[in-house]
Amino acid sequence: MFVSPLIARIGFNTIRSFSNFRPRCSKQLQMAPPPILALALPSDTGRVLSIQSHTVQGYVGNKSAVFPLQLLGYDVDQINSVQFSNHTGYPTFKGQVLNGEQLWELVEGLEANDLLYYTHLLTGYIGSVSFLNTVLKVVDKLRSVNPKLTYVCDPVMGDEGKLYVPPELVAVYREKVVPVASMLTPNQFEAEQLTGSSITSEKDGQEACNILHAAGPSKVVITSINIDGNLLLIGSHQKEKGQSPEQFKIVIPKIPAYFTGTGDLMTALLLGWSNKYPNDLDKAAELAVSSLQALLLRTLADYQKAGYDCQSSSLEIRLIQSQDNIRNPEVKYRAKRYI
Repeated sequence: MFVSPLIARIGFNTIRSFSNFRPRCSKQLQMAPPPILALALPSDTGRVLSIQSHTVQGYVGNKSAVFPLQLLGYDVDQINSVQFSNHTGYPTFKGQVLNGEQLWELVEGLEANDLLYYTHLLTGYIGSVSFLNTVLKVVDKLRSVNPKLTYVCDPVMGDEGKLYVPPELVAVYREKVVPVASMLTPNQFEAEQLTGSSITSEKDGQEACNILHAAGPSKVVITSINIDGNLLLIGSHQKEKGQSPEQFKIVIPKIPAYFTGTGDLMTALLLGWSNKYPNDLDKAAELAVSSLQALLLRTLADYQKAGYDCQSSSLEIRLIQSQDNIRNPEVKYRAKRYI
């Protein structure tokens, strides 16, 4: 039998005595609860609770939003509304869906330990009325802790004329969510659903923002509008109720490919930069658009370099490889104010 020199020196009896050793302090001392991080070490930038979908593989929902916010200096806690193997664009997927009761149970766990202080709430895809109603309870609960909470809502409902959530969610968003949101980031179709109006011109886009301001949020960014073959972002900031909003557009070059997770990423970037520039939504949007476009161009180039046909299916974004573009974007896309 081989005996190591170390064991030979200290002896088997000593080894046995080590194996029977139990630290007495574990029974005698009661550890104090850990400090509440948000209060003991408050974030200089902000603390975000993000309630979105999650995939093991790929970048959509929280996988697309959390890392960029962390790169921009935010502490981010996440609740996964679904946990899937991959996004639903693949031939199959497996996983679990969180229901409203389970969401509230998590919130109660945080509350029991005084862990509900957040500066921002971010929500994305929500698939049921019951879950969305629970999110509204979460908004109320968080604002009871921090009345200045900023709620950034991406009202994910559909695109290009097609709903991909139950139709009854539209009314809940319009009647209950919009009034409590601080910032909304719908696409063109979603803005039409929320306002009940058609958007076929820039003027229509501006008016849709006005309707949404009247219902609640001070900041509205329609993240993508197709008008006469051109892709635009239209942003609007109403700094005081009853005051005319400052409105602008950014022309966005089209990229000949389809990507997943871009809406989730865009909303996260808008949250991140608008908090850094709270009175300059134009600049925040310029930074967000410039980051996103640089990331998409990198993604496209990498797939093309690998010999992939980029128009044959959706592409997973190259998020990790683009972190410098997220942290320090070169502003190439400028906002133009509407007069």
